[in-house]
Amino acid sequence: MASVLEVVLPVFGILFLGYGAAWGGWFDEGAQRGLGLFVFNFAIPILLFRTLAQASLPPEPPWGLLLSYYLGTVGVFVAGMLGARLLGHRALDMQAIVGFAGCFSNTVQIGMPLILKALGERAALPLFLVIAFHGLLLITLLTVVMELARGSTGSLRRLPLNTARGLLGNPIIVGLLAGLGYNLLDLPLPAALDRIAGTMGEAVVPCALFSMGAGLSRYRIAGSLREAVLLVGLKNVLHPLLVYQLATRVFALNELWLMVTVLLAALPIGVNPFLFAQRYQVGAPAVTTAIVLSTALSVATLSALLVWFRI
Repeated sequence: MASVLEVVLPVFGILFLGYGAAWGGWFDEGAQRGLGLFVFNFAIPILLFRTLAQASLPPEPPWGLLLSYYLGTVGVFVAGMLGARLLGHRALDMQAIVGFAGCFSNTVQIGMPLILKALGERAALPLFLVIAFHGLLLITLLTVVMELARGSTGSLRRLPLNTARGLLGNPIIVGLLAGLGYNLLDLPLPAALDRIAGTMGEAVVPCALFSMGAGLSRYRIAGSLREAVLLVGLKNVLHPLLVYQLATRVFALNELWLMVTVLLAALPIGVNPFLFAQRYQVGAPAVTTAIVLSTALSVATLSALLVWFRI
């Protein structure tokens, strides 16, 4: 239990410190934006590049790892849509937002710091391989369903090109691709570049968590409690349970990859569902409330998982 506290307390302690700083007015929106840009445009991409450039890649594509996580994730997406329908939401766009929020983990701001802190650098490869497809697959899935709900076939025709542009314009994806490409070329990483990248990578954990905490200060309990409780149940409970079943009973992942996939699934709801709820003007109060509740509850659920995994 003491080792779990050594992992959880620093992670969520920094997060709540960022929340308190922003809530108290000591870390304004300009500072939040600057820190966020540093984390997403520089620190994380450079960490990804360095790790993947030096990693021992598996000889074959890690289908078991990816399918364990993403089959479970799509299953939760469908369960969220059905749950929204049972709550009386007949509109397909609202069902899609609930499904998306119920399965979209906060992989970057909380997942990366927590898992690297808990499992060390040995977890970096499976962690980054899952993250590489996270936004691409889930945002594409949501966009397809939303555009079908809105009857916008023109947007669907533009989806492949827009997706490619989004990928190439995402510094995190660029860092992943650059690291993989460098690795495949089998080139050594120059010592000076390695030291620079290593130093930048050390900033990821505190800066990402502080940035996430500061960002949470903008979210409030905004009503739609029935939908929010459904989302918390989907994200904090069903998602890790489903991924665990797939990882153990279907694909028989090794212990490390099992822990990485289940911890990723147990993460709280990320911020992207709120951004898309705002964009499509549907379900924003429910998603806002769920983000707050899911993040607060994850302190207990993630701690319980770490104890269960004997970390």
